[in-house]
Amino acid sequence: MNANRMHLALVVAAAAMGASGTALPAASEDYPNKPVRVLVGFPAGSVSDIVTRVVFTAVSTRLGQPFVIENRGGANAMVATTTLAKARPDGYTVMGTNSSSMTITPLLYKDAPYDTLKDFAPITPVILGHYTAVVTPNGPRTSAVNTFKDFVALAKNHAGGLTYSVANTGSYGHLTTELMSLKAGIKMNHVPYKSSSAAQTALLGNEVDFTFDTPNVIAHIRAGRLKPLAVTLPNRWAELPDVPAMAEFYAGFDASFWTGFFTRAGTPDAIVQLLHREILAATNLPEVKKQLALQGAPFTLPPPAFTARVRQEISLNGEVIRYANIKIE
Repeated sequence: MNANRMHLALVVAAAAMGASGTALPAASEDYPNKPVRVLVGFPAGSVSDIVTRVVFTAVSTRLGQPFVIENRGGANAMVATTTLAKARPDGYTVMGTNSSSMTITPLLYKDAPYDTLKDFAPITPVILGHYTAVVTPNGPRTSAVNTFKDFVALAKNHAGGLTYSVANTGSYGHLTTELMSLKAGIKMNHVPYKSSSAAQTALLGNEVDFTFDTPNVIAHIRAGRLKPLAVTLPNRWAELPDVPAMAEFYAGFDASFWTGFFTRAGTPDAIVQLLHREILAATNLPEVKKQLALQGAPFTLPPPAFTARVRQEISLNGEVIRYANIKIE
């Protein structure tokens, strides 16, 4: 038994003996003693997928057990999330996902078969991402757009004629675009796609006029395929220092989002804490840190603080959904 497993065994055994005088089963004491299933609610190549694979490859090496990635995309991660909600609370099923799936999707589906706050145990976020407002240089209606102010003026002149792509109706990108439109006093038509990569492809192909893209858009920007107008961070992004933050136009505008990990509610706290420690240790490895930096800024929280953030976001997102009257069609 390695040091991490031994530490966990002692913590769990001590807690169990203090409560009942008996030890927990060996399967709990030496976790993990078999492969761990890692669900990802989005397709391969998405931010959640990349982050999950990078982190759990390192965690698997550290703990000496396979952490098997399983992509189960669909309905803004509802397929994967429902699977986790039905899993045993033993730490052998975890999930890599994002703000949108956990703090927006359950608000849009009245019959959602899970409750984020009741059915899951937050472990930690690992990165904080943001969106970059982009158009194509050769767009039929946006070719003359060079600044965010240019785009707003164009949108106002088209009176609802511009279109924007989003990864799923009700996603964080959808809410961000509606919030920006509200602040700017414009109206656009949203076109939902199955993933952020599909929404990006739609813009590159001039199927739509605009999108808020994730940090991995930087490659297309540097290649000249997309033109950045603004970022949704409170301050400018170091990768694009000449591109303004939305907060420079609308005070307090901040549409950052996390990617992080959950397991089933009821999982022994000692296992949740071990997963938290191991994930943090993985994110501090130089190669992992380098790869995660391409997806967003480092951002971790202990489980109680992550739980509090999730609770707060559910409340705030509910207000935006009601105000914008966003519904699943």
